[in-house]
Amino acid sequence: MTRGASALKSGRNEPDERTLIEAAQHDRRCFGDLYELNFERVYAYIVRRVGDRATAQDLTADVFHQALANLQRFEWRGVPFIAWLLRIAANAIADHGQRTSRAAKMATGDAPSEEVSQEDLQYRARLFRPVDDLPEDQRRVIHLRFAEQRSIREIADVLRRTEGAVKQLQLRGLQGLRARMGEQNG
Repeated sequence: MTRGASALKSGRNEPDERTLIEAAQHDRRCFGDLYELNFERVYAYIVRRVGDRATAQDLTADVFHQALANLQRFEWRGVPFIAWLLRIAANAIADHGQRTSRAAKMATGDAPSEEVSQEDLQYRARLFRPVDDLPEDQRRVIHLRFAEQRSIREIADVLRRTEGAVKQLQLRGLQGLRARMGEQNG
């Protein structure tokens, strides 16, 4: 632990924390001090809410990965850095809960109560066949967006890309699908 990190741990004074954040924004290697200072609180926050150590460890890693990836966007406003990290953690917990709920419903067959006809299933299968011909990244975005109904932000997190890159992949994928479907339908 560096001197700045140890000074912060003992006194938690704002100028030192601000200095550490600014240093990390200029040199990503300095993020380690912020990680050391805040890891225990973030992990404790998450483990209390999810109740599973392995999941808490994964989510904590995701939180710090997102924090490092978005550190350039962080603006100092006098609020402790931990508040920003806990907001990222709360979003990660909510996203995890939604994914878990969705997966549980699919595993138990608790799909929406609407009846799905054989004709409807065949129509959906025909719609998704051309998706298999798309490039890998576009195919993943289209699948996550429309089959799993995930948000652009969730997809960006999964693919470790920016939201703009995901939107661009979605656009290109949809354009490719339109062209293929136009060719098929004359």
